[in-house]
Amino acid sequence: MGGFDLVVIGSGVAGLITALTAAPRARVALFTKGQLHDGCSRWAQGGIAAAIGTEDSAQQHFDDTIAAGRGLCHPDAVRVLVEEGPARVRQLIDWGVTFDTQDGQLLLGREAAHSRARIVHAHGDGTGLEIESALIRRIRQSAVTVVEHAHVARLLVNRDGRCVGIEWLDGETERRHRVSSNAVVLASGGAGRLWPSTTNPASATGDGVALAYAAGADIAGMEFVQFHPTALALEDAPSFLISEAVRGEGAVVVNEDGRRFLFDADPRAELAGRDVVSRAIWHELQRTGAPHAYLDCTRVPALSLRFPGVYATCLRYGLDIDRHRIPIAPAAHYMIGGVRTDLRGATTVAGLYACGEVASTGVHGANRLASNSLLESVVFAHRAAGAALSDIAEMPPQTLPEDVPSAPVDGDTVADQRDWETLRTALWHGAGIVRDAAGLREALDVCDRVARRSDGGLSLSSRKLHAAATTATLVCRSALARAESRGCHIRSDHPDSSDEWRGDFVMHKQRGAHLDDHI
Repeated sequence: MGGFDLVVIGSGVAGLITALTAAPRARVALFTKGQLHDGCSRWAQGGIAAAIGTEDSAQQHFDDTIAAGRGLCHPDAVRVLVEEGPARVRQLIDWGVTFDTQDGQLLLGREAAHSRARIVHAHGDGTGLEIESALIRRIRQSAVTVVEHAHVARLLVNRDGRCVGIEWLDGETERRHRVSSNAVVLASGGAGRLWPSTTNPASATGDGVALAYAAGADIAGMEFVQFHPTALALEDAPSFLISEAVRGEGAVVVNEDGRRFLFDADPRAELAGRDVVSRAIWHELQRTGAPHAYLDCTRVPALSLRFPGVYATCLRYGLDIDRHRIPIAPAAHYMIGGVRTDLRGATTVAGLYACGEVASTGVHGANRLASNSLLESVVFAHRAAGAALSDIAEMPPQTLPEDVPSAPVDGDTVADQRDWETLRTALWHGAGIVRDAAGLREALDVCDRVARRSDGGLSLSSRKLHAAATTATLVCRSALARAESRGCHIRSDHPDSSDEWRGDFVMHKQRGAHLDDHI
């Protein structure tokens, strides 16, 4: 395989849009560790937020996003998001995405913490799948080179500190390969699968953060992991996201006695921010000892038409949600922090860019506003592609640093599996919805031990585990360092927010950690 102008890592919405945006002007390769259609974005039910309604405005969307971020949003990044968002939604339509309409107009829904109905959906609760499918059809018709079952093990950085390619392992043979590139865009998704209860698919293990950290990039905001408040909580069923939009249409959260306890936490009840609703459910479960709360959808009209995915999944497990309440509990959902970027998508390593959930653009602050994630992906993927092509316009082909030959070795998959389970359990108990210093230190110790044990392993199994443990360690370190509660980072031993922490907690492998004040 020859060299490329641009290598994109990840096949979710962010990676697909990056590749499509760059393809007409450059030689582009897209690497994904599964199949092309395995991106995390396909699981996004909620929708994509944009100020496209006649009674809405970019300023109102800006205000809602800033309020949700609890004082840590970067205003300039939010301004980019809300002002460029409508054009990017129109581009998706031009690229073949079919959103739901009514009387010839886009059908707009309202979700928690939005002051206006501004969420566009596709097939009710199938927005991510529709967008990803349309983009994949377009990719297959483009000149983009797609490499599936490719686990990126290392970002290759030359002596000048520039990222000039990648090292990857074939997921089926474990053979090692190296590819040169003038620029690399990380769009590898989040890390929700590091927790045992999660709405994320198996691929979401934080690989991109670990890759960037090892290459010397700044990592920011890792303490902010958003737990979705309403995931299906049945003993014999996997966690499954019950879309925010269901509450937006009138579903209510109740306890075993049928009481709507969310009013105790916020007068907006079900329409409060995700951090508020998740914390309130967690406290109710701690108070009562119940394994779950309930989402009552029985008064929501046309459920099977409005939310066909939710309806069919619940029915598969014996729940007719027209008649039965849905058992729910919070689950790990979205990594707000990640690889620090500027407004162009550039990281602190020359030649390396990031977009989507793996990136920390500053848009979400301490708590992501519902349905801003897909919007961030489409807006900043477009920017990252443009920035990378602009920066490499006059650049000659890059030369890879000297190789150190090695051969894959058999990994101890049984031991690795035990370490995976140990890692996930430690994060759930120590770095879950509500944390304290003692629990975080214990989780950090476990994650650090797993990272050390797996360090240097050449097998694919060991490399995956080491990347996951590295990312988990960064989560624990950041959460332990931020001695306050803010947004989705909740410390029982520091229950209040403080102006002392109005900034980004940034980590760098060589420079250590520090708090950057961006206000």
